[in-house]
Amino acid sequence: MRSTYLAAKNFLIRELARPDAKDIVESYLSMPDKSDRPVSLNELFLRLLSSAQNSGMKVSVIGGSIGGVRNLGQALFRFNPRRVTRAFVNNPNGLLDHIIATVNPTGQVRTATRSIWPKYCETILSAATFFGQFKSGEDFYGWANHFYGDKRSMAALPMVLAAEIEGIGYPLACDFLKELGFVSYGKPDVHVMDIFAGIGLCPPKASSYQVQKAITQVAEAAEVTPYNVDKVFWLIGSGKFYNHPHIGSIGRKKAQFIAEFNAMDSPAVPRTLCDKASPLR
Repeated sequence: MRSTYLAAKNFLIRELARPDAKDIVESYLSMPDKSDRPVSLNELFLRLLSSAQNSGMKVSVIGGSIGGVRNLGQALFRFNPRRVTRAFVNNPNGLLDHIIATVNPTGQVRTATRSIWPKYCETILSAATFFGQFKSGEDFYGWANHFYGDKRSMAALPMVLAAEIEGIGYPLACDFLKELGFVSYGKPDVHVMDIFAGIGLCPPKASSYQVQKAITQVAEAAEVTPYNVDKVFWLIGSGKFYNHPHIGSIGRKKAQFIAEFNAMDSPAVPRTLCDKASPLR
């Protein structure tokens, strides 16, 4: 599995095709564990809403229409979860009207119940209710670290978030946590899942939890964090070097990597990796 990680990283560096490619790739892979560095409840609320739009068309429909999710602070009382709950409890339509009047999203805002903006407003309200349970950011981190500090219960934390907050599935809950600095989580999104299935690390249609286990096992073998592994395979799958506007996108490379990896004259990757009942770390 270490060789799998190194093959992926070297592929990414090669495809970037720049003298400084190695340094650029490395800049995406390093994040210290910040699970002991609490941020405020307002910042947690913002970070959760940022992760909540990181799927499908939501990024362009939500963040893209308002210049970034941070601008929602104008409508959400600077991301104060208790004030949002008091003002709009059980009223996602009222919240959407308020957002339109305050932030003025560009383009057409569809108001049908199952459209992106109305569903996102449900996420906002359930997230506000969830974070409103905590006295402070420190209180949330203390609660989260009860799960995170024990490898036997670590997988339960994103499960709880996914159950408590509307529109946040297991992958987006992991995205929220890893971007906070809980680096023992990766995000088992479509890019990582497709590549892992394509090279035999997981069976097709593996669950998000199974893929998360595989990310962790690759990380342990390579002696890096799951955050690091996630970024390598996500960059291959998406091609998006979002911190480097002068590069932008190199195009999706997952099919090319899968084909090249499977053609390598190397020992077969164990195809039961996702089925092993080992803890996440």
